Amino acid sequence: MLPQFMAQHPELELEAILDDRQIELVQEGIDVALRMGKMMDSTLTARRVARCKRLVLGTPAYFDRAGTPSTPSELSKHQAVVYLQGEGSVWSFRRESTELAVSVQSRLRVTAAEGVRAAVLAHAGLTIASEWMFSPERRSGAVRAVLSDWSLPPLDLWAVLPTGRAATAKARAFVDFFDRSFNA
Repeated sequence: MLPQFMAQHPELELEAILDDRQIELVQEGIDVALRMGKMMDSTLTARRVARCKRLVLGTPAYFDRAGTPSTPSELSKHQAVVYLQGEGSVWSFRRESTELAVSVQSRLRVTAAEGVRAAVLAHAGLTIASEWMFSPERRSGAVRAVLSDWSLPPLDLWAVLPTGRAATAKARAFVDFFDRSFNA
């Protein structure tokens, strides 16, 4: 979406910092950040711009080798690629009034979303990810969702602004663009 935003605002220059850690916005001189998940720091000014469904995903080659789970409890027999910034190795599922938490085996824990993508695409195991994270691979069939009759807690995308200083016009334009893009 960044090229679209930049086309609409040709006078702006962007510096994109791609980091899964929680960066201190004021200290780093950042005008606006996009953060996924639960908002841990209540001192920040945050606006939810999107909510995304999450899925259990793996490659056909992984499923050919390890089998395809048909229930959440079968996940304990599978290898998981765990995103350390996410839910960890306990995955929570819901179907109608049934809630179920499953501990997954993980020989591979990763701190960056790009690492999760690379590991899953290398057939290392299953993961929980947002619909967005593997959307091209889901369309092409390179990655498949399983357990689609169960739901996982959704993932929120937040636009976060430093507290204590007025949001710049460019930061407000950036947040408004993402809000409109996701909620159109």
